[in-house]
Amino acid sequence: MTIRIVQSKQNARVKELRAALLRPDRGSGEVVGLEGLHLVAEALASCIIPTTVFIAQGHEHLLETLHLPPSVELLAVPPEILASAVTTESPQPIAALSRPRIWDWPAILAPQSLIVVLSGIQDPGNLGTILRSAEAFGATGVVCLPGTVSRWNPKAMRASAGTVFRLPVLAASDEECFNQLHAAGIQSLAAMAHEATPLGKFNLTQPAALVIGSEGSGLSPQLAARCDARITIPCPGPVESLNAAVAASILLYEAARQRGLAQ
Repeated sequence: MTIRIVQSKQNARVKELRAALLRPDRGSGEVVGLEGLHLVAEALASCIIPTTVFIAQGHEHLLETLHLPPSVELLAVPPEILASAVTTESPQPIAALSRPRIWDWPAILAPQSLIVVLSGIQDPGNLGTILRSAEAFGATGVVCLPGTVSRWNPKAMRASAGTVFRLPVLAASDEECFNQLHAAGIQSLAAMAHEATPLGKFNLTQPAALVIGSEGSGLSPQLAARCDARITIPCPGPVESLNAAVAASILLYEAARQRGLAQ
């Protein structure tokens, strides 16, 4: 195992890691930054091999737990330099650069598709939680429409607990998304706070796409109008609406329950 020592914040790889973590939505996600031993291990478990691994000097023993192939570039850096490149307040002593798996529509369009479509989800913690719930309740994939935070945001990746490496996630325009859903015969269901069919009265055993809007204003009227039907989660308490991640999780659970997956 050959480890190269890097002593400068201006090193090209250190700058690449900093850019990947601070601006995860700057491009198509061809290179993403991973923070912490857990995320790097989750990526490896999903057959996503990092191109470069950064280890804080004095913590080189952690590399032995990862069983990295010889092709991975290993860089040992002073802890303060690694801390300058990552986004967490209490940096972990390991980070990595990786090329993620690229998904396409056939990966999420299945005979019994259960798809989550997200429009304008701004909070990376909410996105990561939705991804985690989607995998837990048997969704075939997630589609992120414009205005939704990048799934490679470090906070979103941590909240997903590794799901981001395993579950098919696509970024698409509104037009592309609804064209694909209609062509595949998948009903699109707008999640609404009011004026919609109560969740318990809706048949979710057929192929479905659950369309979730932003945390603040929900789905736009234009997007809701494109959906085939509207569903709502009845709330007996005096609240105006649910958190987007909570609402998505409830909808996904009900779909899994109706399909016999949550017994």
